[in-house]
Order: sequence, then structure tokens, then C-alpha cells
Amino acid sequence: MTTVEKSIVADITLAPEGHLKIDWVQAHMPVLNRIREQFEKEQPFKGLKVAISLHLEAKTAYLAKVVKAGGAEVTITGSNPLSTQDDVCAALVEDGITVFAKYNPSPEEYKELLIKALETKPDLIIDDGGDLVSILHSERKDLAVQVRGGAEETTTGILRLKAMEKEGKLEFPMVAVNDAFCKYLFDNRYGTGQSVWDGINRTTNLVVAGKTVVVVGYGWCGKGVAMRAKGLGANVIVTEIDAIKGVEAYMDGFAVMPMLEAAKLGDFFVTVTGNRDVIRGEHYKVMKDGAILSNAGHFDVEVNKPELEAMSSSKRTVRRNIEEYQLTDGRKVYILAEGRLVNLAAGDGHPAEIMDMTFALQAMSLKYVNDEYKKLGKTVVNVPYVLDEQVARFKLESLGTSIDSLTEEQKMYLDSWAEH
Repeated sequence: MTTVEKSIVADITLAPEGHLKIDWVQAHMPVLNRIREQFEKEQPFKGLKVAISLHLEAKTAYLAKVVKAGGAEVTITGSNPLSTQDDVCAALVEDGITVFAKYNPSPEEYKELLIKALETKPDLIIDDGGDLVSILHSERKDLAVQVRGGAEETTTGILRLKAMEKEGKLEFPMVAVNDAFCKYLFDNRYGTGQSVWDGINRTTNLVVAGKTVVVVGYGWCGKGVAMRAKGLGANVIVTEIDAIKGVEAYMDGFAVMPMLEAAKLGDFFVTVTGNRDVIRGEHYKVMKDGAILSNAGHFDVEVNKPELEAMSSSKRTVRRNIEEYQLTDGRKVYILAEGRLVNLAAGDGHPAEIMDMTFALQAMSLKYVNDEYKKLGKTVVNVPYVLDEQVARFKLESLGTSIDSLTEEQKMYLDSWAEH
């Protein structure tokens, strides 16, 4: 059976446009291109099946092609209903990758597509948000038997994995790619910072300069969103529950206050916490007329939509990816992209050059877990520093940049307590 016959996609005739998108990002992902060359020679996944669940757009598609170049039989599905691009899915099918994904499926269909990807009985997985792992540890434990391990992309997914590990329920090793330096320092900060505002700007077509932006959460993603908002000329407020991050945001030049106070002032709101209900009923009650809410966390639970609907007299779509809620007192509040990831559901996600490093880590981490899974145990594993540094060195080389190395005398000095 061919990949066309096995796959479930919206429209295979969209493939030409998808190929153009993949070709474009490939030309801007030199680190992943270098790893592809290695994989083609070494064939680290020969004879193995790999299932991938990621935001299914062009950059992810190229990662899938790199894993396939390493000898794997690859199946891919989406990790969010609104971030899947149907033309990219069609192109991957033509490239010999099995795809179970389409834009905006129902919740039931979305889950069924995830299960179909797992029914290929993969040896290795790449997950984003923990959906594959969750299914393998709940209703489809039978499909977890031959899984050697995998890699997880996001903060949210790693939180879920660590909770499973703590309870002794994790059945195979998972590499915490999100916690690698070359992921969170660049992807979370620069990638999220740029792509969130790309999604907001192209969706709203409104000016940011002079407005008040409330960034909910000051992790690495929040840092990036706040930094770019400031660059666009906004007045930025940060809300936090972590005192250390609160001090950091203050010293970075941002106003810091509780959410209930910030809710009165914000024109734009961006949630980046990984937690639920960080914007909720008590906040809607005091928001300005015309406040615009968006989320950049993995799941659509950070902005509490049921409470907003309960407080509203009407709801309508006023532009693509903008829902207007008219509150009973006449004020209007807007939610972008149904509260899903605004940078992917209403944009193209992170820049290719940023995802070049993240997906290089994914590819190398997948090889690492395949090589070492018998020794790693049923644990959440950090990306080895040697892989992290290698990705950074590949990146510098692709930029035509080099750095210094320690002399032997310097190494001895650093290694000795007696040297002065």
C-alpha cells in the first residue's frame, strides 16, 4: 500500500504548493541539512518506524524528511487542530511519508488521527505537548510495547512527562528537547517573540506602538514576547507567580503587577504560562472595551473561554481568526485563533532559521535515544550537552562565524585549585 493510499489528508492535489513551502525552509535550515547528509550516510534509523506529532507545517515537514533520510519509515500527524497546513501534508505524502492530519478536524477526529499514527507501531516517537505519550499510557497501552523512546518538544509536554515519571508510570525514556540550551534560548525566546507578533499583526492589522501589552508569564517564551512588544513600541506589563521571574521582568524594564490590575490596563494580552485559566472571569469584568486576547501556550486552556461565553450576550467572527464577545454590559472582548497558539493557528510559526536548531536537536536526540534506550531507563532525559554544543557549532559555521578555544594552559588553570 502506498503512502497516498494509507494517508488521511484533506486534498492531495494541494501538494505542489506544499513542496514550494518545504523547499523554501530547506534552503534556510543549514544545520538540519548537514545532519541530513550524516543520516543519509549512516542510516541510524534503518528498519525502524518513527511516529511524529508536531505542528504540521513546512519546517516540521522537513524534519520528517530528514528522519526518513536516516532510513526510517515515517508517519506524521498534527499536534494542534488549527496549525496543520493541508498543502504541506499533501506534499509529504508525495515524498513517501504517511500522513494522518488535516486542518481543523473535530476533537474526535483529531484524536483518531493521533491514534492512527500510533497504530503503525512505532519504535521511536517525536511528541509535542505529550499527546502521543498520553495515548500510549492510557487507552492504547498495547501500542507502547515496542516503543524504545522518543523526544518531547515543549514545556507543556515535559511537565506532563515529569508528572508521569514521578508517579512511576512512564514506560520508556523521553528526551526533554525543550530544556536544551539551543532550544529554549533561541526557539522559545527569539522564535516565539517574533512569530507571536507576526500572528497578531497579520490577524488584527492594528498598530502595537503606544498600546499596552500584558504578557502573562515570564519564562523564555514570555521574555521573547515582551522583548518584541517593546521593540514594536508598546508599553509592556508582565504578570507572574514566580517572584524571581518577577524581579527579572522588573529589571528588564517592564511593569510587574497582579493579573487583576493588569487586566484593567491591557490593550493586547498574550498568555505564555502552560497553565490553565490565567485569564478568567474576574479579569473579563474589568477589561477595557476592545481588549484583544491571545495565547502562545500549547493548549487552548490559558484563556478561559467558557467563562467569557457565559458573561457574553453575543459572539461572532469579525475577521478570520478573530472572535468578538459582546459582554452583557456592552463591552467587547476579542479572542484570536480560538485561544490556540496564535503564532501557528494564525501564522506560520517560528522562523526557519530558529527551527533549524530546534529540529536539529530533535533529530540528534532521536538518534541518541535509539542508541542508548536500553541504558536510559523509563525516565525523562536531558539532551546531552555535547549534542547541544554541536548544534551551536554547526549554526556558527553556517553563519561563517567562529569562536576561540581554550589553550592547554587555560584548561590546566581551570582544572586546578592550586593555580593562581
